[in-house]
Amino acid sequence: MRPKETVMKRQPPSRKSTAVRSLSRPHLARNISAATVAAMTLAACTTSGAGSTGSSAAGSGQASGGSAGTSSAAFNIAIGVDPDTLDPAQQTTSTIQNILDYDLQGLVTFDQSGKLEPLLATSWKTSADAKSITFKLRTGVKFQDGTPFNAKAVQYSLDRLISGKVKVPIGGAYQVMKRIVPIDAHTVRIDLKNADPDLLPNLAATMAEIISPTSATKNGNKPTNIVDPVGTGPYKFVQFQNGQSVTLTRYAGYWGSKPYYKEVVFNIVPEANSREAGLRSGQYDLIMNPPLSDLTALAAGGNITVSKFPDDRSVFFAFNVTQAPFNNQKVRQAFNYAVDKKALIKNVLFNAVDQMDSPFANSITSHCTAGSYAYNPTKAKQLLKEAGVGKISLTIGTSSGRYLQDQQTAEAIAGYLRQVGVTAKVQTSDWPTYLNAIEGPNSKNGPYPLHILGWAPSALDAPVQMQMLLKADWPTNGGLNTSFYSDPKVESLFAKANMNLDETSRNAQYCQIQKQVWADAPWIFLWSQTLTLAYKSNLAGISYQPNEKFVTVGAHPK
Repeated sequence: MRPKETVMKRQPPSRKSTAVRSLSRPHLARNISAATVAAMTLAACTTSGAGSTGSSAAGSGQASGGSAGTSSAAFNIAIGVDPDTLDPAQQTTSTIQNILDYDLQGLVTFDQSGKLEPLLATSWKTSADAKSITFKLRTGVKFQDGTPFNAKAVQYSLDRLISGKVKVPIGGAYQVMKRIVPIDAHTVRIDLKNADPDLLPNLAATMAEIISPTSATKNGNKPTNIVDPVGTGPYKFVQFQNGQSVTLTRYAGYWGSKPYYKEVVFNIVPEANSREAGLRSGQYDLIMNPPLSDLTALAAGGNITVSKFPDDRSVFFAFNVTQAPFNNQKVRQAFNYAVDKKALIKNVLFNAVDQMDSPFANSITSHCTAGSYAYNPTKAKQLLKEAGVGKISLTIGTSSGRYLQDQQTAEAIAGYLRQVGVTAKVQTSDWPTYLNAIEGPNSKNGPYPLHILGWAPSALDAPVQMQMLLKADWPTNGGLNTSFYSDPKVESLFAKANMNLDETSRNAQYCQIQKQVWADAPWIFLWSQTLTLAYKSNLAGISYQPNEKFVTVGAHPK
């Protein structure tokens, strides 16, 4: 028996873990999408939320703080990467979203099951033609600079996503918004270009969180670049020290229940072993992604709890398909056959993840099994011979501390590639530098024709996953499709599926997309991972959302 371990199950697929068992992960996004489609197709459908107390959002942990009073103590969290930005519109990483969610809030949020809950909006109503959504806003809410939260603030923040003036790398889902119209101080309407079943869940994402318009020209902020985010959340931003920490302090004027801790510090610790050592010594209260090899020992110690929460992240190595020899489909397929994913998962990931069978994680709406690249180095060599590419030498790019065992995985993949005659070396760098190399303005001719990337759709839905697979989302267009992949059949199917309100036929279209992408192989398809946290066992109020977010605003001693 392991009393300090959060014991959970996760399906599908079933598997045994040597460390921590996972929480049940049903097809959460399907529930959201089906409910939203139904709402969009019913005339004047209304979803009611809570009153101004914030009680209905307590399940998400974003509205309510702890119930154990308040303290002058600090809550120390250790994460693996530096923020590349603190602008909610410009960020691309769920780790950074976890930081911003202490400070900023959106109109709606998710609970643990992926169900939408009200947050800064108390209710919403869809028009008869499903082309506009009207939100009633929470009253009595002020931003951390003392200015009122109102419909004009919502208009300002959401306009940033569609104006074309702000870089929004994962903003494709918001382009359906035609205009944001304040009706009165506490009512706002979003007009859509077309009916879209996915906008509501996308409004729960960090990109759509609301900032104070007044703050956008103060303390180093510019309307196009926010460095000092000012929101309505229970904590306000204090300081970012590059390579060291991000500090937030409790906001006395918060509209909801006050959190227990006076201060929250996100400590930037790239090495998983260092995060573990800090937790064991008491330096940190909670760490993200502890060493997988140590999970059993951590959980058995008696004073540390290890929890694995549902996650929608796919982890893969992306080819730059515009660079030879990876503009050849057979080469990309050969690399997939060359890597023994089952052995990787067992020996490097300690069976803590699930092997991918599709470009979509199995929690994403419309997921279907697309195929298999079973380990077959003989076939890999044959495909390379058929491709006629000769000797291949490359540098594999990887982060360190961003994904589970990321650098170790890159080294293992390099070893597999050497066995089929490819000369491969691994290079790593800090997170902001790495992101610039694969997503920056010169990334099409960048140094890493093969590089690790993970993608966790914030809305748990197929169209958001597709932002990694469309030409409109190439880095040269401001997006995150670092493989520079584009297929005419995929683009055509997506255009149809994105407008399709019939769930059955929409799922069929997305299944065709997944099978086409699998055959095209713009990635070495690896695994879907879970969110793993380790924290002091005397803590209560540790929660999560199923889009790779931990929710610890309500944390307090038991």
